[in-house]
Amino acid sequence: MTDDVPPSPTEPPAARLWPTVLGGWVLAALVLCLAFAGAIASLRFPDPDDAMRLLEVRDWLGGQSWWDVGQHRLNGGDFAMHWSRLVDLPIAAAMLVLDPFLAPAAANRIAMTVVPLLTLLALMALAADLTRRVSDVERAKLALLLAPLSIPLVYQMRPLRIDHHGWQVVLAMAATTLLVGRATARNGMLAGLALATLVTISLEGLPVAVAITTVAALAWAWEPSRRAFLVGLATSLFAAAVLLHVVTRGPGMFAAVCDAVSPAWLAMLGVAAVGLSIATQFGARSLAIRLGALAVAGLACATTLLLVAPDCLRGPFATLDPLVYRIWYQNVPEGLPIWRQDAGWAAMTMGFPIVGVIGTGLAWRRAGGTAKMRWAILLAILVFASALSLLVMRTGATANALALPGGAWALLAMLERTRRIGPVLVRTLATAGALLAASPGLVAGALFAATPGSTAHPSVTRSNAPPCQGVADVRALAQLPASTLFAPIDVTPEIVAMTHHHAIAGGYHRNTHALHRVIAGFTDTPEAARAAIIASSATYLVACPGAVEMDIYRDAAPGGLWARLDRGERFAWLVPVSIPGSSVLAWRINNSSRAPLSGAPVRP
Repeated sequence: MTDDVPPSPTEPPAARLWPTVLGGWVLAALVLCLAFAGAIASLRFPDPDDAMRLLEVRDWLGGQSWWDVGQHRLNGGDFAMHWSRLVDLPIAAAMLVLDPFLAPAAANRIAMTVVPLLTLLALMALAADLTRRVSDVERAKLALLLAPLSIPLVYQMRPLRIDHHGWQVVLAMAATTLLVGRATARNGMLAGLALATLVTISLEGLPVAVAITTVAALAWAWEPSRRAFLVGLATSLFAAAVLLHVVTRGPGMFAAVCDAVSPAWLAMLGVAAVGLSIATQFGARSLAIRLGALAVAGLACATTLLLVAPDCLRGPFATLDPLVYRIWYQNVPEGLPIWRQDAGWAAMTMGFPIVGVIGTGLAWRRAGGTAKMRWAILLAILVFASALSLLVMRTGATANALALPGGAWALLAMLERTRRIGPVLVRTLATAGALLAASPGLVAGALFAATPGSTAHPSVTRSNAPPCQGVADVRALAQLPASTLFAPIDVTPEIVAMTHHHAIAGGYHRNTHALHRVIAGFTDTPEAARAAIIASSATYLVACPGAVEMDIYRDAAPGGLWARLDRGERFAWLVPVSIPGSSVLAWRINNSSRAPLSGAPVRP
């Protein structure tokens, strides 16, 4: 893709960027491996989804069907997942290479370290190429410097982070890079392929895909010579989405779902392809007519979805059980708006996009010729992604990535001013200040020391038991005979991925009944909870004192089972079980009808 924008006579060839890209990535990878060496050694997952992704890949390699992404170690084997196998491919490939030579534990660690770092390499290469296309090689090198300084980006591409978010960022960057390049049919088709892959991996990427397509359409309205790119993008997006849907869903391709690519969404993409292709026939007309044609195409897309699947307009979480929505979904940080986040993490997420918007806006204002259109395209996509990040925190990494060219432009502008300062000490301080101003997220991280993705939850009381925090605490449950555990939602992926146990529910929204059963089991009165827990066929009840989830249960239901257990009460139908070397609490469930409901309270 580097041949789209030829360098000026005074500018080094674009090919000279690649040694810088590789050198910068090697340095960043080494720093990250050292910083997270402890996590790699103990296989301490950044997020429960990473543990579940590891289990999904291992289950597939162990014989589970490519088309079956359900988790058969949860809810008695009936636990639907909406994930795509596409993200499993690079992880599985690494494991297939490593498994003949290494033990599974070592292969897991290496694969889960290498794959996210390769995602980071792709991101850094695209950031440099995108910045070069809109600006120059000097700023492209600064974009490489800024990429590893963005905490949201590093968090999504650090070792062991194997969930799908990193790939979504890379694909959005790839489509944007193609959009600011030459407006050829080839580039349009490649951009459509990137967006189709993006939405196939997870439908949460659809808003960004729509934004990029909309900006491409508006760019055509302004410059009708971009017709080939727009038609190529629209048709490729639809065709590739259909192909990927058939390949990844197989027999389930006709399922009517709203949280993943389905016939309803494909119908909308098909109408978009036809509508945009027809709209481009008005290229010789006035700007107003071209915009009107695009508006008709957009209205046709919305009408199609309204007629075919009106429930999808409500979002994938509209049908959640009220208890699940209130106790679980409203406490999942990545899906909440920025004002519901920890202050430090909110600042880390939005600090750099603000710098990027300012830098991109100034660059657009001062640019001329074709560069002005390139900056305008990037600015429009960045503004949308930044606004989306205010509403849904998980999109913050994409906004940070798109902000890299503007951030690099602003940084060079500040550095050029500092170079004119005479006194060495003042110039040095000014240079350091410029670097800090260009990476406000990193500064916020140092000041607030916030935990990525965390939300503040005011606890009414503190747990009476020692806190369950380390991975060894949960994995110590392997001492129990293989059985089904009635466990908190957030630790269940760790349990099923790293022990021989089965469990009831993880934090995956399609399984509202299983989620309700777990939440009700911990928050209902002991009498009602007993019935729910016994009905689950679990052998043991386990709890993780000090975890945010347990605090939420206790504070939401002071009279619920967990709150009373945490206060020191004991019940005859729950027989305490010792787990040596762990702070996890466990009870064997006595499902005998003759067991009394409760016993005498025990002082802590």
